[in-house]
Amino acid sequence: MFEQAERRRGEAREIFLRALDCTTVRAAVERNVRCEGGVLRVAGRTYELARHRAICVVSVGKAGGSLFDAVDALLPAEMRRTAVVVAPARPARMDAEVQYFAGGHPEPNAASMEAARAALEMVRQCGADALVVFLISGGASAMFELSLWDDVTLADVALLNRLLIGCGASIAEVNCVRKHLSRVKGGRLAVVAGRREKVTLLVSDVPEDALDSLGSGPSLADRSTVADCLGVLERYGLWERLPASIRRGVEAGMEETPKPGHVAFRSAVTTVLLGNESVLEQAGAVARRLGYVVVVDNRCDDWSCEDAAKYLLARLEALRGRGRKVCLLSGGEVTVRLPEKVGVGGRNLQFCLYCVAQGLAEGMTVLSAGTDGVDGNSPAAGAVVDGTTRARGNDSGLDVQTFLHGFDAYSYFAPLGDAIMMGPTGNNLRDVRVLLWDEDAR
Repeated sequence: MFEQAERRRGEAREIFLRALDCTTVRAAVERNVRCEGGVLRVAGRTYELARHRAICVVSVGKAGGSLFDAVDALLPAEMRRTAVVVAPARPARMDAEVQYFAGGHPEPNAASMEAARAALEMVRQCGADALVVFLISGGASAMFELSLWDDVTLADVALLNRLLIGCGASIAEVNCVRKHLSRVKGGRLAVVAGRREKVTLLVSDVPEDALDSLGSGPSLADRSTVADCLGVLERYGLWERLPASIRRGVEAGMEETPKPGHVAFRSAVTTVLLGNESVLEQAGAVARRLGYVVVVDNRCDDWSCEDAAKYLLARLEALRGRGRKVCLLSGGEVTVRLPEKVGVGGRNLQFCLYCVAQGLAEGMTVLSAGTDGVDGNSPAAGAVVDGTTRARGNDSGLDVQTFLHGFDAYSYFAPLGDAIMMGPTGNNLRDVRVLLWDEDAR
C-alpha cells in the first residue's frame, strides 16, 4: 500500500513539475516578441526603434527578473535602456541604467516603496519619444507600492495587506482596494507616462477576464470604482481595523482611478504571454502520457479553501467511472481566513491539509501548489497528500485539526516529506491542483 502511494505521489509531482518546465517565461517572450532590422514586433504591433531614442522598462513581480532578462536579450545592444526591476532575484544585466529592488511578498517592504518612487521618477523623466514597456507578473501588488497619502507609513501599508489577504476576499476584491489607495496601481503609473507609446506584457496569475487586477494593474485602465473599494471594506468588516492614516485619507475623499478611454491608454497595447491555462494544458499532456484520463474543472476559482476541497473531492469521486486512472486538474486560487495568530503555511498547504482532514480514500492523491514556488509565508510551493498521510502523521504525533486551525500546515507536512520544496521559479501562473484516482490502488 505505502509503496503504491509513494508512486502516485511521485506521479502527481511529475505532472506539476514537468508542466512548469514547459511554460517558461523566456520561451513565451521569444514566441511573442521579435526584434529584427530595427523593428520591434509585439502583440500584433510594430515599432520602428529609430523613432524611439530610448526604451524605458518597468518589470515588476515574481517573474520580474526573468521577464526583464528575456526581453532585454532581444533588444539591440546599442539602444539606450533604462529600467526598474522589482523581483525576488536580480536580473542578469546590472549596470547604471538598471535599478533593482527586492520588493517584499506577501507584504510590502521598504524596497517596495523605494521601487515605486524610482519607477515614477524614471517614467516621468524619460524622453517624450521613449517607448515605455511594462512587464507585469503576479506578486507585483505587494512588491511595488506607494500610498496616496504621505503620512501612511510602511507599517500601515503592511497592516492593510495583512487585513486584505486574511479576510477571505477574492484577489479581485483585494486588488480593488489596493488600486484605489495607491499612487502606482490602477493605471496611475501609465498616466504618469502620458502620451508616450506603451507596451504591457503580462505573465498572469489572475482570471482571463480580470487582467486589470494583475499586480493591481499599474499600466492598465481600471474597471473598478471608489464605490467598489468602499464596498469591499464594508463587506469584510475592515473599516474599523484600518490604520488611522488610511481612514483619514479615505474620509477626505478619493479620486477615481483612470478608466478605459483615458488618453494615457490610447497609445497602449497589452498582451498575455502566459496564464494559468498554459500550465494546465501542459499538465494535462503529462498526465495523459502517464496513462490518465484528464478532466479540467476550474469552477472553484476564488472559492473558500474548504468549499473548493469538498467540491473537488466529490468531483473526483464522481469521475471514477471514466477510467482506471483519472486526473482531475483545477487552476486558480482559493481564499483563506487567517486566525489571529498564524503558523507557517499558505492557501495550497491549507487546502491539502483540509483534504487530509476530510479523509482520502485509498487510490486518491491530491497535490496543490503555487507555480511561483512559494506558498504564503512558508518555504514550500504546496504539498502532495493521499490516504496514507493522516496515518503517517498520527505515527509522528501530529494532530491534523491542531495544525489546520492554527494555519500551520507546513509544520505538519514538512516532517512527513509531503511538502513540495523547490524555491522561487521566476514565474507565477496561479495555483495548480492535481487530483488523481488510480483504480489499481484499491
